[in-house]
Amino acid sequence: MAPAVAFPTTDSAALTDFVINQGNGVKGLSELGLKALPKHYIQPEGERVDNSKIITNESIPIIDLSNWEDPKVADSICDAAEKWGFFQIVNHGVPVGVLDRVQDATHLFFGLPAAEKNKYSKDHSPSNSVRFGTSFSPQAEKALEWKDYLSLFYVSEEEAAALWPPACRDEVFEFMKGSDVVIKRLLQVLMKRLNVNEIDETKKSLLMGSVRVNLNYYPICPNPELTIGVGRHSDVSTLTILLQDEIGGLYVKGRQGDDSWIHVPPIKGSLVINIGDALQILSNGRYKSIEHRVVANASQNRISVPIFVNPRPSAMIGPLPEVVANGEKPIYKQVLYSDYVKHFFRKAHDGKATVEFAKIDA
Repeated sequence: MAPAVAFPTTDSAALTDFVINQGNGVKGLSELGLKALPKHYIQPEGERVDNSKIITNESIPIIDLSNWEDPKVADSICDAAEKWGFFQIVNHGVPVGVLDRVQDATHLFFGLPAAEKNKYSKDHSPSNSVRFGTSFSPQAEKALEWKDYLSLFYVSEEEAAALWPPACRDEVFEFMKGSDVVIKRLLQVLMKRLNVNEIDETKKSLLMGSVRVNLNYYPICPNPELTIGVGRHSDVSTLTILLQDEIGGLYVKGRQGDDSWIHVPPIKGSLVINIGDALQILSNGRYKSIEHRVVANASQNRISVPIFVNPRPSAMIGPLPEVVANGEKPIYKQVLYSDYVKHFFRKAHDGKATVEFAKIDA
């Protein structure tokens, strides 16, 4: 437990020093026992969760993958990708023990002393592939998000062994490798509906040329109704594979086109799959990336572990030739994927505005 509050939480410089420079993160703030949320984390009213806008009688699809050969399974996956952009999978083949171990390792990492975690911060990390941080883009945000994270970009097994934090390295690698078969099968199914019958090396680079794993930590928050764990956004990935703990807090934009939101309930042993912007662009809008957000919690610390499956940074993404071969008009232009990602990280979370960056001007 951190000591009593050692600085006025209204002082921006002191708060930045404590949270970012010293590596305490919002976890450190939470453990100070604050009675009120620091003003820096108070979101504009339009960004807060409005309970009246939450849909309680609808849920994203849950798909049982115990029989991959059943054509109905493939149809369910593709239909969910087209209509929802989100779905949960059960009986997917990744052992529950692997999921439990990576969750335990996430708690272990964030339980390390601040000085130990701070070794992996922007100013101290030995590699751009390993980054401990807080919020999303503190320099660009008008109000900060109530979240700490460790981001691990996979380059090679050798680099992971040398540079990833020992507290979670083996467990994250096990989860990443254990999910590989599921990821490949999902992409094969989704590509087949787009008339891509084989994922050759070129397509593999385009669909899954790079992988990033995040460990996310959402500590107990005073006044959770005034802030957000993660603001409205869609992912820049091809696919995201999310392991969430039993606490819940992930909300997905409703399909009505209004500002309604659907909670994604935790299911033990399940994984949440969502379509990213890259796959929306590659499919020429057939598969949809969907806005989602994470709420803060007043009574429990929450974790999640997403695997972001992305194009290679040097890949050009645009509608696949197979998709527009029948004369379908391209909605998106060809964009260098690394430019797309840079655009995303230069600004605060702003819903699906990032995907407009790739649209062909009308």
